[in-house]
Amino acid sequence: MTEHSAGIRFLEDTLAGPQIEHKKTLIADLEGIFKDENARELLPPEMVVYEVDAYQPVRGGTQGGLFFGITRIQPGQVGNEYFMTRGHFHALADRGEFYWGIKGIGTLILMDRNRNARFEQMQPGSLHYIPAHTAHRVANTGKDILSFGACWPADAGYDYEEIEANGFSARLINEGGTPKLEPLQ
Repeated sequence: MTEHSAGIRFLEDTLAGPQIEHKKTLIADLEGIFKDENARELLPPEMVVYEVDAYQPVRGGTQGGLFFGITRIQPGQVGNEYFMTRGHFHALADRGEFYWGIKGIGTLILMDRNRNARFEQMQPGSLHYIPAHTAHRVANTGKDILSFGACWPADAGYDYEEIEANGFSARLINEGGTPKLEPLQ
């Protein structure tokens, strides 16, 4: 075991150890993400939508370094949209990333710089490559917690501002129990 990984444990869909950063995102933190803002405001502000356990053994910005994380998204909806992550591009746009399904059922939503959107189904054992120059977010489309792993370059950074300003070009909605990508008008 190296000094970087001393005491780190990967337990099913959680990370544990002294260097693990744990972050919760509440429904109150997701203002402007969902189309039906009134429906979001009706939910308890302290409601947890997703949690992330992150292991960052090197400093952010370290070229050649890798980060590792696990995200758990609760089941639920705001209006007809599934609970989902905020979504982002990478600050260093030429960086890719891997996601893989651990538990539950979900959807990885991808959007390129030309605002072309598509999605991939996530499930236990599925592997997803997120290419460079691609925004990504994940929605829980099942009835149980969706958990997935991620591995990304330590120097990739996050560009949340582009999504905050312009959103994704399509929304993932629940249409009669089936996830459907609905282009914005």
